[in-house]
Amino acid sequence: MTDHINNKPYEAFIAIDIAKDFNAVLCETKEGKRQHFRMANSAKDHERLITYLKSLPAPCVVGFEATGNYHRPIGHRLVAEGFDTFFISSLASARYREVMFNSWDKNDPKDATVLLELLKQGITQRYIDPLIAGHHDLQELSKTYYQITLSRTRLQHSLLTHYLPLYFPEMGKWWHSTRADWWISYLLRFPVPSAITKYTQDEFCQIASPIIGRKVNKAAKLIELYETAQHSIALPIKEESLACKTFQVQLRHYQEINECRTQLELTAQSMLASNPDSAILQSVPGIGPINALTILAEGGDLRRFDHHRQFLKYCGFDLAKNQSGNYRGQEQISKRGNARLRLALWMAVNRAIYQSENSFQQKYKRYIHSAPQDKDLQRKARTAVAAKMARVIYGLVKSQQMYQSYHETALPSGSIPLCRAVEAVRTS
Repeated sequence: MTDHINNKPYEAFIAIDIAKDFNAVLCETKEGKRQHFRMANSAKDHERLITYLKSLPAPCVVGFEATGNYHRPIGHRLVAEGFDTFFISSLASARYREVMFNSWDKNDPKDATVLLELLKQGITQRYIDPLIAGHHDLQELSKTYYQITLSRTRLQHSLLTHYLPLYFPEMGKWWHSTRADWWISYLLRFPVPSAITKYTQDEFCQIASPIIGRKVNKAAKLIELYETAQHSIALPIKEESLACKTFQVQLRHYQEINECRTQLELTAQSMLASNPDSAILQSVPGIGPINALTILAEGGDLRRFDHHRQFLKYCGFDLAKNQSGNYRGQEQISKRGNARLRLALWMAVNRAIYQSENSFQQKYKRYIHSAPQDKDLQRKARTAVAAKMARVIYGLVKSQQMYQSYHETALPSGSIPLCRAVEAVRTS
């Protein structure tokens, strides 16, 4: 997650240990003179800090750790004022603090000292302010969608593992997708079997028909739903009971979350409609509007990376290995990058490997060829394909080119495709 800053001759180094209410600031000039002070997260103290920094010999460089979102206001102000601003890895600072002080003791002055030493050595990463870079709205939309999805998943598990086994266990077999709106609407109208059995079959079919919507063989499905209620093992709860009302509250909440998610998806499509990078990303197999939104929100402008290895490291797809003496551990991805960006690529790969022939599907098949049913090998294959997808989207965005799929088609006169002919020669 770190890169080395250039050899620009800075006259002053400023390290800020960010906290919720107060920040510890340590400044050191080129001559070695240090000044340590404490500032509050207030407009008045922010203004004082900017005034102080402008009084120092120019140019000066500022470094801090990412601390929740508390660093965002001061980071934005520093970048807007034109100061060179850098991130410092929390992992690097923790390890460096142990080396410097040979203890687990941790306090703000020590943290500021560690940050200053790392800043002077250039073990930093340039801070890109989302608001100034122009992708703050995309980032907030992406994060909101992610939180809505997490809330929906938690509520979904509650419905399927708590409420449904009590009030209508048999309805679980019709749950196939989070977008099955008819399933929620049906349970809102008929939360318990007694809400169905009080009607005749014809009356039930007439009431339930508009609820389940357009279905293939709709009449048979309605009859099956009615027969299921007749032989349900659910608790004998009345529709008017308080317990049943709480079940319906959760169902309505789930319905509202789904509607909110749909609205966010429409907003994302509208925002990305005129974005050329989004069009390039969505041309890649497996990447839809939401994955494209996450990549642009978390990665920003991918052209800011000089090489695809830097982007892989930013995603956490760079390889790492533990080695000591004669022991050499197995290489694996570091996972020290942007977790949400890595998740978006992972989800895209899970779709791409099942789509029509493309380079990602071909790589996945080659990887698992030796043991197609091995789950561990499948996981490793998906990881390798995700790293490849990261390289591909970086190259496409940087060169402003659309992804071109490769389709293996049969040749005339009963011939076989060239790649199969080559494979047959190799195995013979």
